[in-house]
Amino acid sequence: MTAPLTPSQPPQPEPEHDPWQAPRASAHVPGSEADTRHEEGEPGMKREIGQAAVIAAAVAVSGVLLGLLWLWLAPRVPLIADKQAVYLKDTEGEQAIGVDGTFTLLGLAFGFVSALVVFLVRRRGGIPLVVGLAVGALLGAVLAWKVGVWVGPDTDVVAHAKSVGRGVVFDAPMELNAKGVLLAWPVAAMIVHLVLTALFGPRDPEPFSSYGPGQERA
Repeated sequence: MTAPLTPSQPPQPEPEHDPWQAPRASAHVPGSEADTRHEEGEPGMKREIGQAAVIAAAVAVSGVLLGLLWLWLAPRVPLIADKQAVYLKDTEGEQAIGVDGTFTLLGLAFGFVSALVVFLVRRRGGIPLVVGLAVGALLGAVLAWKVGVWVGPDTDVVAHAKSVGRGVVFDAPMELNAKGVLLAWPVAAMIVHLVLTALFGPRDPEPFSSYGPGQERA
């Protein structure tokens, strides 16, 4: 007894492998390397922001030192009073310009030093770090200006003139005639940090390129 013959399907040829075909997108696997990088990215950014805040605070506090140095090194503007008003003793003097110039030079020096210290502490840099350095330098410059005014000669010129008497020379209060000199510190810090990062900062590795069969590097 024989089994009935049934029509059979012809064997299907296996699909040939195309070397030029783009690889299929692999299914998303929870806990993969991409997920790990995404999960580690947020804590890393928070850590950078925290470090930037610490740097901004430290740079700003150093403005107290700049203010004291400005008060010590800047020339004094002499005033004199009579029965009617208070006048500049030397109307052609350049002491007021010297006050602004001294603050500018000190701001440039503090910008260089602060940028160098920040670069040495954290060589990799980053946008939050640069922003923290700039904000801290600007706040430090404003604090230095206020410290020089507070610690310096009396800001009440009339009361000061009455206390010393008529015809007695006394020092004018510390003041910045050109408020733009407050930007000397943050601008210098940004430029110096940018130059240091470009010259001595770590380099990112070049991405690897894949080449198919028969392809050559241009």
